[in-house]
Amino acid sequence: MPFLESIHLYPIKSLNGVSVQQATVLENGMLQHDREFAMVGPDGKFINGKHNDKVHVLRSSFDATFSLLTIAPGPLEDSNTFHLEHDRDRIEKWLTDFFGFRVIMIWNDHGGFPDDTNASGPTVIGTGSLHEVIEWFPSLHYEQVRNRFRPNLVIGDAVPFWEDKLFDKEGTVVEFEIGNVRFEGVNPCQRCVVPTRDPASGEIYPDFQKRFMEKRKQTLPSWTEVSRFDHFYRLSVNTRTPPSEKGKTLRVGDDIKIIGMKNDVS
Repeated sequence: MPFLESIHLYPIKSLNGVSVQQATVLENGMLQHDREFAMVGPDGKFINGKHNDKVHVLRSSFDATFSLLTIAPGPLEDSNTFHLEHDRDRIEKWLTDFFGFRVIMIWNDHGGFPDDTNASGPTVIGTGSLHEVIEWFPSLHYEQVRNRFRPNLVIGDAVPFWEDKLFDKEGTVVEFEIGNVRFEGVNPCQRCVVPTRDPASGEIYPDFQKRFMEKRKQTLPSWTEVSRFDHFYRLSVNTRTPPSEKGKTLRVGDDIKIIGMKNDVS
């Protein structure tokens, strides 16, 4: 039976992720400490890998309480450590020097900065899907593929694209539970330019998007709702978490149960 194999949080939007054994659901459905901070440029927009490939060479890590940030322009041996709350000015100066323009660090510990505000719950993918993508791009290994797509929840013991069962026709959601936490699967996640690049160097994988779309279409399983694909550069599932789930905790090893489809009343 599918189960929750791993949980991944990205404390600073667009920077390195952290694997954890458990995570708490916030009021807006995001996981605590996920995308809690974000870097903003002088134009007021998020600094991310979509628009600035220098993001890829940054290395970051966090202490167990997500209070301390260690960051470096490359290997962490050449690093600086800052307190995320008390050293905000120093962090901003370091980032400004690195990017070459004014950077502001913003913070939202009540709901973070989700990519999709309509489906702000954790993104879900199965191990089978990640291994299938490796078949398409044999020079990549598992961790590289996972880091390219940056999911929050990875489902173990799942055949390729099992997670496609977690969405259905437009105007509907699929209810499912992980442990005692209920989610609504909304839609297949549209990917951006980031997965085409090496997450460590920013180097572009030639024809990645074209090949991905061809193979995704060819390998679409029978349970996938094809009408949700205006193109096939989609992988993982965007979710929503009902307000009733606030404060509940996901744990690695939790079982997964699909409850059924219902109309989307959001």
